[in-house]
Amino acid sequence: MEEQEKDNLEPQKDDTSSHKKEVDPIIKEGKFFAVIGYFSILCLVPLILKKDNKFAQFHGKQALVLFILEAAAAILKSIPVVGDIVFSLAFVAFGLLSLVAIVKVLMDEYWEMPYVYDIAQKISF
Repeated sequence: MEEQEKDNLEPQKDDTSSHKKEVDPIIKEGKFFAVIGYFSILCLVPLILKKDNKFAQFHGKQALVLFILEAAAAILKSIPVVGDIVFSLAFVAFGLLSLVAIVKVLMDEYWEMPYVYDIAQKISF
């Protein structure tokens, strides 16, 4: 009886864990450019250098929208008191969005950032 209980407590081996998921070559090729795109003005890098890569373009467009919003928040900083508050909140919010987006890129995902994605889809080059 104890043998049976002991067997039930041992972790079961999962055969699927030993198989790695195949990464789409488009994602693999554009991953580096998609990541660096979320670092401020570097959003232009995937948009210019990887025009033929769907993954890099997807994230590059979202990063461009974030950059424009960051620039707008920086301009609002010139307004006393209110501008400082808006800039501080925007700095934290856009920083967190960029961080989550970078993690999603590293996980090979097309993450549709709330609100930003809708604006980014309207961008065409």
